[in-house]
Amino acid sequence: MDTTTPSDASKKINPPTDLNESLGMVEVVSFDKDTTCVRMEYEAKMAFCHSGGVVQGGFVTGWIDAAMAHSVIMATDYAMSPLSLEIKITFLKSVSPGRVFAEGWIEKRGRSLAFLEGRLLDEAGDVLAKGTSTAKLVPLTPHTSD
Repeated sequence: MDTTTPSDASKKINPPTDLNESLGMVEVVSFDKDTTCVRMEYEAKMAFCHSGGVVQGGFVTGWIDAAMAHSVIMATDYAMSPLSLEIKITFLKSVSPGRVFAEGWIEKRGRSLAFLEGRLLDEAGDVLAKGTSTAKLVPLTPHTSD
């Protein structure tokens, strides 16, 4: 099993970016090149909540989507980026403020499309939400700031 440590991963993806900060990203915990599974840690903040401490579904969707995207980017050695054509999230339990872990992996990949899966877990390992996505693969071009 070829597993990349958080420090290895952060050298290439350079978190945190403004987007990662906005989503409450803490770190890329691990990446397994053999399974293409990436695990990312997020801090679900009270500011992300509605209805008495329930995290808004858009954040849950964003965390799972980010993990699925990172699986493609890291599995292709930062050569390809996934553009979501469709995404489906199933909410299994409400998410409360605290640490959560998003995992994403490539279920099947072709030349121009990838079928991705992911899930969100709490600190106890309970699955809070699951997701699938169909993505178009495009060359990843590094972003430079002026």
